[in-house]
Amino acid sequence: MIYFDNAATSFPKPSVVSDAMVKFLAEDAANPGRAGHRMAVKAEQMLDDVRLKLTRLVKAGDPHRMVFAMNGTDALNMAIKGVISELEDGTPGSGQRPHVITTVLEHNSVSRPLQAMAARGQIDLTRVRCDAAGFVNPDDVRKAITPATQLIAMTHASNVLGTIQDAAAIGAIAREHDLLFLLDAAQTIGVLPIDVEAMQVDLLAFPGHKSLLGPTGTGALYVGPRCPEPVEAVAATHEAGHLDQQIARKGRLRRLNAWREGGTGGDSATPTQPALYPYYLEGGTPNTVGIAGLGASLDQLTPEHMAKTLAHEQALCARLRQRFADDARFTLYGPTDASQCVGTLSLNLEGFEPGDLGSILDDSFDIAVRPGLHCAPYAHRQLDTFPSGTLRISPGAFNTDEQLDQLIDALDQIVG
Repeated sequence: MIYFDNAATSFPKPSVVSDAMVKFLAEDAANPGRAGHRMAVKAEQMLDDVRLKLTRLVKAGDPHRMVFAMNGTDALNMAIKGVISELEDGTPGSGQRPHVITTVLEHNSVSRPLQAMAARGQIDLTRVRCDAAGFVNPDDVRKAITPATQLIAMTHASNVLGTIQDAAAIGAIAREHDLLFLLDAAQTIGVLPIDVEAMQVDLLAFPGHKSLLGPTGTGALYVGPRCPEPVEAVAATHEAGHLDQQIARKGRLRRLNAWREGGTGGDSATPTQPALYPYYLEGGTPNTVGIAGLGASLDQLTPEHMAKTLAHEQALCARLRQRFADDARFTLYGPTDASQCVGTLSLNLEGFEPGDLGSILDDSFDIAVRPGLHCAPYAHRQLDTFPSGTLRISPGAFNTDEQLDQLIDALDQIVG
């Protein structure tokens, strides 16, 4: 099978990932605990090591603010529902429902929880449109802000078009208006450099199974310092004289409410979830086996490796676009400049439904691509490709020029 569906999940995984998972299962696969038997302590140490690796990867400060999640969707739900449930009584002093800004490019992991909250009357919601190439204008985000706005939630790169958004500009707008900024880095972490402080990102959500090259069932949410630990913990820290006054001057602090509550590896005495990150947001046993595999993959993700992977994926997409750009039977979506995108290209072929074309490539040529709406229906409505969607081709780190040649030859045979 030739695999061109890396925007969904990367494949194949590096051998070090499965090796680390097998080793962990054989030697250390106990329930993590900071004050238990040696296997439990080693499992907890492994989690802390991977936390630190992820924190360094995104240039964050405190590894305790890196919260493990089941996947990117779980991380986004933790962020969105944690913020909104804290604000359910309305915007302070306004008498209005909290207002949230998002975009038409979002994956359903962002769109669905926000739409459900809007339908229940918990929030007012604005979706900012993108231009014909698939870019959101930061000025349109600025114009959408109201006195009730509390949160801007958006993708770093579209999973349909691959378009890389100007997250730093939107982060600056959010900070200027004292808003929280949630960035979905599902399509970018592992190929694009991310600096949460420079980009002024308050909440960063991502899975571990895409360009981080880890196993499925892994992900994380970074919770920035403008979202403090629960009130009790902040008060205790303040009384101890350690509250960061610089952070306090950055505007209102907004905590997240815990979305999942349950057991932790250390504190069993408190009647509610322990009031410290990461345990406040990490109820239940984590996917230690998957996180061990993710930690192994992170050891390979140097800045040089990420830059090389991005350039390789962009070059493959550029070749594909160049080959079919002048063929009137093909409609290619997104910008013509591949350097403006991560490794993703969506297309349609005249006379074929995307699902049928994907099935032909799978059944007759052993090529895996992704037809349909890609869990991003609002993007496809704007592209006028709803409800059938497009055929998405997303090369990854391990695809070769020869494999792309076979994909191009297969499309040539189909149109012939």
